[in-house]
Amino acid sequence: MNTRTDGEVIRTRGLTRSFAMGSTTVHALRGIDLVIQRGEYVAIMGPSGSGKSTLMNLIGCLDTPTAGEYWLEGQATAQLGERELARIRNREIGFVFQTFNLLPRASALRNVELPLIYAQVSPAERRARAIEALRQVDLADRMDHRPNELSGGQRQRVSIARALVTNPALLLADEPTGNLDSKTSQEIMALFDVLHRAGHTILVVTHERDIADHAGRIVTIRDGMVASDEPHARTAAP
Repeated sequence: MNTRTDGEVIRTRGLTRSFAMGSTTVHALRGIDLVIQRGEYVAIMGPSGSGKSTLMNLIGCLDTPTAGEYWLEGQATAQLGERELARIRNREIGFVFQTFNLLPRASALRNVELPLIYAQVSPAERRARAIEALRQVDLADRMDHRPNELSGGQRQRVSIARALVTNPALLLADEPTGNLDSKTSQEIMALFDVLHRAGHTILVVTHERDIADHAGRIVTIRDGMVASDEPHARTAAP
């Protein structure tokens, strides 16, 4: 799969998100300024309640900010309608979730094909692209297996293949090892290392330092604000 050329993938300015809870207003994000360049591997860290999941939802176009601006691939998302935002979620962002989010009765191949079905790609092309994505995560020999026939690590590999199949601008992983044991977690992080070396832009949201250590940059969120944003000497998985 081709990777993208140089440039900014993400830029936020003064990004704010507030929620009403009864008579109280909760300020989940209090003005986030963030730029992520193509080819970067960034971890967003923070304790529970820090705002990191809210930030992930805004970056993933799963939610809209209360105030501030967000550009994805140079496009201001505030100017986009719901149909265009859905297209971006399907084609420009590859999501990897802690809970895998696979269809239980569908094969690995069918699960990986799903974004291409929504994009109305022809059956022959989507099959070829799904097989290639499964090959990238070393699961081409399991493409006919259903999720209950796969281990937790293999299921997460299927979800990563599904995220890759549209050749997105950004791989967005939310606690990608949260449901895995430590050995399998290292295997998944080793796969992210390989994908980063292949040129993919990766953003991992995590509360675990050993997972964040794989990134080349760590952004720490506290109380809805950026507490630190620093380059980091990456720890490669064994």
